[in-house]
Amino acid sequence: MQNDFRQVYLLHRRAHSDSQLMLNTLVEGVGHLSMIARVKGRQALKHNAHLRPFTPILAQYGGRHDLKYLNSFELAQNPLSLHGKQLYCGFYLNELTYRIVPRNEPQEQVFTLYQQHLTTLAKQVDVEPVLRSYEFQLLGLLGFGVEFDIDAYGEPVSANLSYQYLPEQGFVPTNMPHYGFAGAALLAMAEHDFAKPPVRRAAKHLSRHLLKPLLGNKALKSRELFISR
Repeated sequence: MQNDFRQVYLLHRRAHSDSQLMLNTLVEGVGHLSMIARVKGRQALKHNAHLRPFTPILAQYGGRHDLKYLNSFELAQNPLSLHGKQLYCGFYLNELTYRIVPRNEPQEQVFTLYQQHLTTLAKQVDVEPVLRSYEFQLLGLLGFGVEFDIDAYGEPVSANLSYQYLPEQGFVPTNMPHYGFAGAALLAMAEHDFAKPPVRRAAKHLSRHLLKPLLGNKALKSRELFISR
């Protein structure tokens, strides 16, 4: 039973019944939880106003099983103001998080990582480095990260070589640079430096390759929305 208040971000919501919402939430110090919120009478207006993406709340919830019940909540702070490209990217962070972060498993650091990148996203016009940074660090927290500066043989990655990525092994030197990753780009990724266009292209290609086994064949709705805007 959870009695204290914790900071919570809403990742996704959908109708569960005429008087209930099903919520995917990211909970401070806990991780990804599913919750039922009752929306009835006077509560309905409050829930619809405040249970929205990018609006942190202080929530009290309970339940002995995997599905929790939201008992009460209040606004922790004003919602972040995201517009245009930032808004679509915010939806992407949310969808990616609830799709690949396991529910009801201890993932204490994911909340902090998400909050940091969401806050940065609201301040940045150049959003792509924020997305790549979040993707790679989230993969690392979930145990699917890669070492960008050390190859599969334990040797330092060389800026002058090209590398092929092999799942569960890492980067191996290759003499086919057009089918691999430039060592200089990998070293930039290790420093979360996505300033140069070649690094961005390589990072985007690699992140999609790493995320595909976790996402499966179901397309990301947020990505489709961004393409169609």
